[in-house]
Amino acid sequence: MQMIEIERKFLVISDAYKKEAITTTKIAQGYLSKHPERNVRIRIRGEKAYITVKGASNTTGTSRFEWEKEIDIEEGKSLLSLCERPIIDKYRYEIKSGNHLFEVDEFLDENQGLVIAEVELTHEDETFIKPDWLGEEVTGDTRYYNSQLTNVPFSKWV
Repeated sequence: MQMIEIERKFLVISDAYKKEAITTTKIAQGYLSKHPERNVRIRIRGEKAYITVKGASNTTGTSRFEWEKEIDIEEGKSLLSLCERPIIDKYRYEIKSGNHLFEVDEFLDENQGLVIAEVELTHEDETFIKPDWLGEEVTGDTRYYNSQLTNVPFSKWV
């Protein structure tokens, strides 16, 4: 079944989101493939593992095909060991804002200092309440794609 993911991304300008978080989870993720038209990701999120296939973004960078399936945790760990390096490590905070759920990723290691918020929408022009800690929108800026952060980590940006 085809699923279109519609999301917008923002930089985060304060750590106030941490006080509003309803969950916090450690995530490790890597890429088996980072082709420009599609990527295949393995993610370990807490005690669960997932395989995800994402297609290329549309022209605005807001929508793209996404297919995800939960897999056995041991299979996930084995597949993660096959992924290209480096592996992305981060903490994910989930925050409710109105009718929406924001996912805030606080990156570790070579991407330390980068904090990005994402909100999934049902259509591209859907309105949502913007929390005070939300900064500049970076939707469509490929530098902020997790797959690209493995190529050029945040610590290497000039």
